[in-house]
Amino acid sequence: MTKRPALALLLTACLALAGLAPAAAASKLKVMATTEDLAALTREVGGDRVEVEAVARGYQDPHYVEAKPSYILKLNKADLLVLVGLQLEIGWLPPLITQSRNPRIQVGAPGYLDASRHCEILEIPTGEITRAMGDVHPLGNPHYWLNPANGHRVGDALRQKLTELRPADAAYFQQRFDDFSRRLAEAEKRWDAKMAPYRGRKVITYHRSWPNFTQRFGLDVVGFVEPKPGIPPSPSHTLELINYMRQERIKLILVEPYFDLKTPKAVARETGAEVVVLLPSVGGEKEVTDYFQLFDYDLDLLVAAFQRVGR
Repeated sequence: MTKRPALALLLTACLALAGLAPAAAASKLKVMATTEDLAALTREVGGDRVEVEAVARGYQDPHYVEAKPSYILKLNKADLLVLVGLQLEIGWLPPLITQSRNPRIQVGAPGYLDASRHCEILEIPTGEITRAMGDVHPLGNPHYWLNPANGHRVGDALRQKLTELRPADAAYFQQRFDDFSRRLAEAEKRWDAKMAPYRGRKVITYHRSWPNFTQRFGLDVVGFVEPKPGIPPSPSHTLELINYMRQERIKLILVEPYFDLKTPKAVARETGAEVVVLLPSVGGEKEVTDYFQLFDYDLDLLVAAFQRVGR
Protein backbone atom coordinates (compact mmCIF):
# COMPACT_ATOMS: atom_id res chain seq x y z
CA MET A 1 0.00 0.00 0.00
CA THR A 2 1.36 3.45 -0.95
CA LYS A 3 1.51 6.33 1.49
CA ARG A 4 -1.17 8.30 -0.33
CA PRO A 5 -3.95 5.66 -0.04
CA ALA A 6 -2.91 5.07 3.58
CA LEU A 7 -3.20 8.78 4.34
CA ALA A 8 -6.53 8.88 2.60
CA LEU A 9 -7.82 6.01 4.72
CA LEU A 10 -6.52 7.70 7.88
CA LEU A 11 -8.19 10.96 6.91
CA THR A 12 -11.45 9.15 6.23
CA ALA A 13 -11.29 7.43 9.60
CA CYS A 14 -10.61 10.73 11.41
CA LEU A 15 -13.54 12.40 9.68
CA ALA A 16 -15.76 9.49 10.63
CA LEU A 17 -14.72 9.74 14.28
CA ALA A 18 -15.21 13.48 14.22
CA GLY A 19 -18.70 12.90 12.95
CA LEU A 20 -19.42 10.51 15.79
CA ALA A 21 -18.56 13.04 18.51
CA PRO A 22 -21.47 15.39 17.83
CA ALA A 23 -23.77 12.43 17.40
CA ALA A 24 -22.75 11.09 20.82
CA ALA A 25 -23.28 14.49 22.40
CA ALA A 26 -26.65 14.82 20.70
CA SER A 27 -27.71 11.46 22.12
CA LYS A 28 -27.90 12.94 25.60
CA LEU A 29 -31.43 13.49 26.83
CA LYS A 30 -32.15 17.21 26.98
CA VAL A 31 -33.86 18.05 30.26
CA MET A 32 -35.37 21.36 31.32
CA ALA A 33 -36.14 21.71 35.03
CA THR A 34 -38.13 24.60 36.44
CA THR A 35 -35.78 25.01 39.44
CA GLU A 36 -32.12 24.44 40.24
CA ASP A 37 -33.15 21.86 42.85
CA LEU A 38 -34.85 19.64 40.28
CA ALA A 39 -31.94 20.20 37.89
CA ALA A 40 -29.50 19.08 40.60
CA LEU A 41 -31.51 15.93 41.32
CA THR A 42 -31.71 15.17 37.60
CA ARG A 43 -27.92 15.39 37.33
CA GLU A 44 -27.54 13.00 40.26
CA VAL A 45 -29.60 10.33 38.49
CA GLY A 46 -28.93 11.15 34.85
CA GLY A 47 -25.17 11.63 35.07
CA ASP A 48 -23.45 12.02 31.70
CA ARG A 49 -26.50 10.69 29.83
CA VAL A 50 -28.42 13.93 30.34
CA GLU A 51 -27.98 17.60 29.53
CA VAL A 52 -29.81 19.63 32.17
CA GLU A 53 -30.74 23.28 32.52
CA ALA A 54 -32.96 25.13 35.01
CA VAL A 55 -35.33 28.01 34.30
CA ALA A 56 -35.46 29.68 37.75
CA ARG A 57 -32.13 30.58 39.31
CA GLY A 58 -31.50 29.50 42.89
CA TYR A 59 -31.52 33.08 44.16
CA GLN A 60 -34.90 33.86 42.55
CA ASP A 61 -38.35 33.48 44.01
CA PRO A 62 -39.66 30.57 41.89
CA HIS A 63 -43.22 31.89 42.18
CA TYR A 64 -42.28 34.87 40.04
CA VAL A 65 -40.09 34.18 37.01
CA GLU A 66 -39.91 36.29 33.88
CA ALA A 67 -41.02 34.17 30.91
CA LYS A 68 -38.17 34.97 28.52
CA PRO A 69 -38.35 33.99 24.81
CA SER A 70 -35.07 32.10 25.23
CA TYR A 71 -36.86 29.63 27.50
CA ILE A 72 -39.33 28.86 24.71
CA LEU A 73 -36.48 27.88 22.41
CA LYS A 74 -34.91 25.64 25.05
CA LEU A 75 -38.22 23.98 25.86
CA ASN A 76 -38.76 23.39 22.15
CA LYS A 77 -35.68 21.14 22.10
CA ALA A 78 -36.29 19.39 25.41
CA ASP A 79 -36.92 15.66 25.72
CA LEU A 80 -38.11 16.06 29.31
CA LEU A 81 -39.60 18.85 31.42
CA VAL A 82 -39.41 18.42 35.20
CA LEU A 83 -41.51 20.77 37.29
CA VAL A 84 -42.22 21.34 40.97
CA GLY A 85 -45.97 21.39 40.44
CA LEU A 86 -48.63 22.31 43.05
CA GLN A 87 -49.10 25.53 41.05
CA LEU A 88 -45.69 26.92 42.07
CA GLU A 89 -44.99 27.78 38.42
CA ILE A 90 -48.57 28.59 37.45
CA GLY A 91 -47.82 32.27 36.82
CA TRP A 92 -45.21 31.65 34.12
CA LEU A 93 -44.80 28.03 32.99
CA PRO A 94 -48.08 27.18 31.14
CA PRO A 95 -47.60 29.76 28.35
CA LEU A 96 -43.97 28.66 27.90
CA ILE A 97 -45.07 25.05 27.45
CA THR A 98 -47.76 26.02 24.94
CA GLN A 99 -45.53 28.35 22.95
CA SER A 100 -42.69 25.82 22.84
CA ARG A 101 -44.78 23.76 20.36
CA ASN A 102 -42.98 20.70 21.65
CA PRO A 103 -45.38 17.71 21.80
CA ARG A 104 -42.91 15.76 23.94
CA ILE A 105 -43.33 17.99 27.01
CA GLN A 106 -47.01 18.92 26.95
CA VAL A 107 -49.07 18.08 30.03
CA GLY A 108 -49.58 14.32 30.14
CA ALA A 109 -46.98 13.60 27.44
CA PRO A 110 -44.12 11.13 28.06
CA GLY A 111 -41.65 14.00 28.54
CA TYR A 112 -43.65 15.79 31.25
CA LEU A 113 -42.81 15.01 34.90
CA ASP A 114 -44.63 16.71 37.77
CA ALA A 115 -42.33 15.79 40.66
CA SER A 116 -44.92 16.70 43.31
CA ARG A 117 -46.98 13.63 42.40
CA HIS A 118 -44.28 11.43 43.91
CA CYS A 119 -43.77 13.31 47.20
CA GLU A 120 -45.25 13.77 50.65
CA ILE A 121 -47.08 17.11 50.54
CA LEU A 122 -47.76 19.22 53.62
CA GLU A 123 -50.25 21.99 54.36
CA ILE A 124 -52.97 20.85 51.97
CA PRO A 125 -55.85 23.27 52.68
CA THR A 126 -59.30 22.06 53.60
CA GLY A 127 -62.52 23.96 53.08
CA GLU A 128 -63.07 27.00 50.90
CA ILE A 129 -60.05 29.00 49.76
CA THR A 130 -60.44 32.75 49.18
CA ARG A 131 -58.10 35.60 48.23
CA ALA A 132 -58.55 36.95 51.76
CA MET A 133 -56.31 34.09 52.90
CA GLY A 134 -53.38 35.44 50.87
CA ASP A 135 -51.41 33.43 48.32
CA VAL A 136 -52.43 30.03 49.60
CA HIS A 137 -51.46 27.05 47.47
CA PRO A 138 -54.70 25.07 47.06
CA LEU A 139 -52.87 21.80 46.37
CA GLY A 140 -50.45 22.03 49.29
CA ASN A 141 -47.07 23.55 50.10
CA PRO A 142 -44.77 23.29 47.06
CA HIS A 143 -41.42 23.52 48.88
CA TYR A 144 -41.32 19.77 49.42
CA TRP A 145 -37.74 19.25 48.17
CA LEU A 146 -36.50 20.74 51.46
CA ASN A 147 -37.10 17.36 53.08
CA PRO A 148 -34.40 14.90 51.95
CA ALA A 149 -36.98 12.10 51.99
CA ASN A 150 -38.74 13.88 49.15
CA GLY A 151 -35.41 14.35 47.41
CA HIS A 152 -35.13 10.57 47.46
CA ARG A 153 -38.64 10.23 46.05
CA VAL A 154 -37.97 12.71 43.27
CA GLY A 155 -34.74 10.89 42.45
CA ASP A 156 -36.60 7.61 42.08
CA ALA A 157 -39.27 9.27 39.91
CA LEU A 158 -36.51 10.64 37.70
CA ARG A 159 -34.94 7.18 37.46
CA GLN A 160 -38.24 5.75 36.25
CA LYS A 161 -38.89 8.57 33.79
CA LEU A 162 -35.37 8.59 32.33
CA THR A 163 -35.58 4.82 31.94
CA GLU A 164 -38.88 5.18 30.07
CA LEU A 165 -37.31 7.68 27.70
CA ARG A 166 -34.05 5.75 27.28
CA PRO A 167 -34.59 2.05 28.12
CA ALA A 168 -31.11 1.10 26.92
CA ASP A 169 -29.65 3.12 29.80
CA ALA A 170 -31.86 1.58 32.51
CA ALA A 171 -28.97 -0.11 34.35
CA TYR A 172 -26.95 3.12 34.29
CA PHE A 173 -29.82 5.19 35.76
CA GLN A 174 -30.45 2.51 38.40
CA GLN A 175 -26.78 2.53 39.43
CA ARG A 176 -26.76 6.34 39.61
CA PHE A 177 -29.92 6.39 41.72
CA ASP A 178 -28.65 3.68 44.07
CA ASP A 179 -25.44 5.66 44.63
CA PHE A 180 -27.40 8.88 45.22
CA SER A 181 -29.72 7.10 47.65
CA ARG A 182 -26.78 5.67 49.61
CA ARG A 183 -25.01 9.02 49.85
CA LEU A 184 -28.23 10.77 50.87
CA ALA A 185 -28.86 8.26 53.68
CA GLU A 186 -25.32 8.81 54.96
CA ALA A 187 -25.72 12.58 54.77
CA GLU A 188 -29.00 12.45 56.69
CA LYS A 189 -27.25 10.73 59.60
CA ARG A 190 -24.71 13.55 59.65
CA TRP A 191 -27.38 16.23 59.43
CA ASP A 192 -29.47 14.63 62.18
CA ALA A 193 -26.48 14.49 64.52
CA LYS A 194 -25.73 18.16 63.81
CA MET A 195 -29.30 19.26 64.58
CA ALA A 196 -29.98 16.93 67.52
CA PRO A 197 -29.16 19.53 70.23
CA TYR A 198 -31.60 22.04 68.72
CA ARG A 199 -34.68 19.94 68.10
CA GLY A 200 -37.80 21.61 69.43
CA ARG A 201 -36.42 25.15 69.15
CA LYS A 202 -38.99 27.80 68.18
CA VAL A 203 -38.32 29.97 65.14
CA ILE A 204 -40.06 32.61 63.03
CA THR A 205 -39.94 32.45 59.23
CA TYR A 206 -40.71 35.15 56.69
CA HIS A 207 -42.79 33.03 54.30
CA ARG A 208 -44.22 29.51 54.43
CA SER A 209 -41.23 28.08 52.58
CA TRP A 210 -39.94 25.84 55.34
CA PRO A 211 -42.51 23.34 56.69
CA ASN A 212 -40.81 20.33 55.10
CA PHE A 213 -37.38 21.46 56.31
CA THR A 214 -38.44 22.36 59.86
CA GLN A 215 -40.55 19.23 60.30
CA ARG A 216 -37.67 17.04 59.13
CA PHE A 217 -35.12 18.66 61.45
CA GLY A 218 -37.35 19.18 64.45
CA LEU A 219 -37.81 22.96 64.53
CA ASP A 220 -41.07 24.58 65.60
CA VAL A 221 -42.28 27.42 63.36
CA VAL A 222 -44.51 29.55 65.61
CA GLY A 223 -45.00 32.67 63.50
CA PHE A 224 -44.36 34.51 60.25
CA VAL A 225 -43.12 37.95 59.25
CA GLU A 226 -45.87 37.98 56.62
CA PRO A 227 -49.34 38.34 58.16
CA LYS A 228 -50.61 36.03 55.40
CA PRO A 229 -48.74 34.21 52.61
CA GLY A 230 -47.60 36.70 49.99
CA ILE A 231 -48.90 39.74 51.94
CA PRO A 232 -46.24 42.30 52.99
CA PRO A 233 -45.86 42.80 56.75
CA SER A 234 -48.07 45.54 58.19
CA PRO A 235 -47.11 47.73 61.18
CA SER A 236 -49.80 46.16 63.37
CA HIS A 237 -48.76 42.60 62.54
CA THR A 238 -45.09 43.49 63.06
CA LEU A 239 -45.85 44.89 66.54
CA GLU A 240 -47.79 41.74 67.44
CA LEU A 241 -44.87 39.63 66.26
CA ILE A 242 -42.39 41.64 68.33
CA ASN A 243 -44.50 41.25 71.48
CA TYR A 244 -44.96 37.54 70.87
CA MET A 245 -41.25 36.95 70.31
CA ARG A 246 -40.38 38.83 73.50
CA GLN A 247 -42.93 36.81 75.46
CA GLU A 248 -41.75 33.46 74.08
CA ARG A 249 -38.06 34.43 73.93
CA ILE A 250 -37.76 33.43 70.29
CA LYS A 251 -34.32 34.28 68.93
CA LEU A 252 -34.22 33.26 65.27
CA ILE A 253 -35.94 34.68 62.19
CA LEU A 254 -35.41 32.66 59.01
CA VAL A 255 -35.61 34.61 55.75
CA GLU A 256 -35.28 33.64 52.08
CA PRO A 257 -32.66 35.64 50.09
CA TYR A 258 -35.20 37.29 47.79
CA PHE A 259 -37.20 39.04 50.54
CA ASP A 260 -36.55 42.53 51.90
CA LEU A 261 -34.64 42.33 55.18
CA LYS A 262 -35.83 45.70 56.50
CA THR A 263 -38.73 44.40 58.61
CA PRO A 264 -36.99 41.21 59.85
CA LYS A 265 -33.99 43.26 60.97
CA ALA A 266 -36.24 45.77 62.73
CA VAL A 267 -37.98 42.92 64.56
CA ALA A 268 -34.62 41.42 65.48
CA ARG A 269 -33.41 44.72 66.95
CA GLU A 270 -36.51 44.99 69.13
CA THR A 271 -36.37 41.39 70.37
CA GLY A 272 -32.66 40.61 70.57
CA ALA A 273 -33.15 37.98 67.88
CA GLU A 274 -30.96 37.17 64.88
CA VAL A 275 -31.92 37.12 61.21
CA VAL A 276 -30.62 34.10 59.32
CA VAL A 277 -30.83 34.12 55.52
CA LEU A 278 -31.34 30.48 54.58
CA LEU A 279 -31.25 29.19 51.03
CA PRO A 280 -34.42 27.43 49.87
CA SER A 281 -32.74 26.32 46.63
CA VAL A 282 -29.55 25.03 45.11
CA GLY A 283 -27.67 27.92 43.52
CA GLY A 284 -28.78 30.50 46.06
CA GLU A 285 -25.05 31.07 46.62
CA LYS A 286 -22.29 30.27 44.14
CA GLU A 287 -20.75 27.59 46.36
CA VAL A 288 -24.05 25.70 46.72
CA THR A 289 -24.03 23.72 43.50
CA ASP A 290 -25.78 20.46 44.42
CA TYR A 291 -28.52 19.03 46.60
CA PHE A 292 -26.18 17.93 49.40
CA GLN A 293 -24.47 21.30 49.63
CA LEU A 294 -27.87 22.98 50.06
CA PHE A 295 -28.49 21.17 53.36
CA ASP A 296 -24.87 21.45 54.47
CA TYR A 297 -25.00 25.22 53.94
CA ASP A 298 -28.33 25.82 55.67
CA LEU A 299 -27.72 23.53 58.63
CA ASP A 300 -24.27 25.00 59.25
CA LEU A 301 -25.84 28.48 59.32
CA LEU A 302 -28.55 27.34 61.71
CA VAL A 303 -26.21 25.61 64.12
CA ALA A 304 -23.89 28.62 64.23
CA ALA A 305 -26.87 30.93 64.86
CA PHE A 306 -28.28 28.74 67.65
CA GLN A 307 -24.89 28.69 69.29
CA ARG A 308 -24.68 32.51 69.17
CA VAL A 309 -28.14 33.20 70.56
CA GLY A 310 -28.02 30.46 73.19
CA ARG A 311 -31.26 29.47 74.85
